[in-house]
Amino acid sequence: QVQLVESGGGLVQPGGSMRLSCEASGFRLDGYAISWFRQTPGKEREGVSCLTGWNGKTFYRDSVKDRFTISRDTAKNTMYLQMTSLKPSDTAIYYCAIDSVEFRSCDLLRQRYAYWGQGTQVTVSS
Repeated sequence: QVQLVESGGGLVQPGGSMRLSCEASGFRLDGYAISWFRQTPGKEREGVSCLTGWNGKTFYRDSVKDRFTISRDTAKNTMYLQMTSLKPSDTAIYYCAIDSVEFRSCDLLRQRYAYWGQGTQVTVSS
């Protein structure tokens, strides 16, 4: 059974940093695209960043470029989202996700991701 368990959310001041983790079990991350999405009340879930499993290439939405970094530790079967220079507009529930098909290049289309974490709240506020 595939399970993704997220951790690391909470309250942070504007300009601060935070790292989200997502540990996978019952599944190997290695060859699959991984991604982070976020959602605020009343809005669609939006893709934040993704990483292609077979070549490690990354992609970011414009609003988080140069502030967020997606990574993975294959030995720990865990993915991360390092967030810096956080803004109130980054406040959301963040979800990790894994592609349904191996060896595809990543993108931020929600429908291609088969496995999702439970979500973790990130609040950026003074």
